[in-house]
Amino acid sequence: MHFTSEQRLDDGVLEREFTLGEIPGILWTPASAPAPLILLGHPPLGLRKMYPRLVARARHSAAEGFATATIELPGSGDRPRWPAAEQARADLRRAMEAGEPVSDEIIDALILPLVEKAVPEWQAALDALLSLPEIGGPIGYSGGVISIGIRLAVVEPRISAAGLFAGSFVPRAVFEEARQVTIPLHVLLQWDDEGNDRQAALDLFDAFGSKEKTLHANMGGHTGVPQFAGDDAAQFFTRYLK
Repeated sequence: MHFTSEQRLDDGVLEREFTLGEIPGILWTPASAPAPLILLGHPPLGLRKMYPRLVARARHSAAEGFATATIELPGSGDRPRWPAAEQARADLRRAMEAGEPVSDEIIDALILPLVEKAVPEWQAALDALLSLPEIGGPIGYSGGVISIGIRLAVVEPRISAAGLFAGSFVPRAVFEEARQVTIPLHVLLQWDDEGNDRQAALDLFDAFGSKEKTLHANMGGHTGVPQFAGDDAAQFFTRYLK
């Protein structure tokens, strides 16, 4: 891990950009250290585009005593283009614009290769982050793509709790993986999310094998997440990571 820049935000949070091989990332740490760590998941829109939302989540978490970190997903931002993923996104757009059902084939092509590439990168980032003296355990995962969070919850024993955003397509194979998830879960669902199959999200929640799982459903579209939803997530991570 190589730090490329750092700045102290006005609330005292230290923000450092880093690279891990070819993978860019950002680490935010509170003044108190060592701190538990929350990995911030996000959609494959690029860190620059997602930065305002990510830094807001990071600062909110820092106020609760958590460090947070995120990495650029494969094929996003300044990382090399990924033709197969771009083709899958184009197929998805065509289906949605035509008002056609999104087929399992499109969903699989869009999500499964991303999960296969991204999860080992998240694990490598976690290895590097846990070597820093300012990072302690336990570890949480928060955000989307939900299929990445599910795979991490299954294969990464260092993750103790996860807050998942039910706002992305989920392959049928990932539904089966969800039955293997046993860590505590906090799942956020926007009830009127125009790009999300509400029933599929409810079925996925039902499939999770965790004994401790909570579904928080709020009225509104994909970007209409209420402010208090962040407070609920913070309480969840405080309960399970501290």
